[in-house]
Amino acid sequence: MPRILVTDDEPNIVRLIQVNLERQGFQVETANNGAQALEKIRANRPDLLVSDVMMPEMDGFELLSNIRRDPALENLPVIMLTAKAQDRDVLEGYTRGADMYLTKPFNPIELVTFAKRLLQSGTDDGRTVI
Repeated sequence: MPRILVTDDEPNIVRLIQVNLERQGFQVETANNGAQALEKIRANRPDLLVSDVMMPEMDGFELLSNIRRDPALENLPVIMLTAKAQDRDVLEGYTRGADMYLTKPFNPIELVTFAKRLLQSGTDDGRTVI
């Protein structure tokens, strides 16, 4: 069963994502900020990361940069799920190595579809923005 780490400082968003992914058979772990997520990723690498950008302690862009600099984690598929929807934010996400960039508010069915797609292919070379 694929393991997905969901990182967001908003408990209701985390729960919404968790419930929808678990209904599709994924094992879901959660973290409240980027620093906690990085610690969990290094301790037990998930198959996919879904991360917000705006979080305390370490934001999602910094988390993504840390992942991409680590040879053991550099190929971890990452979906950024954030309210930061301006062109410069999307560009920064892809520049730092996001595989997909999904903006809030979001459709949980789309998130599940993208998670399945990334887990099947490893990465999305098309770098889709929805």
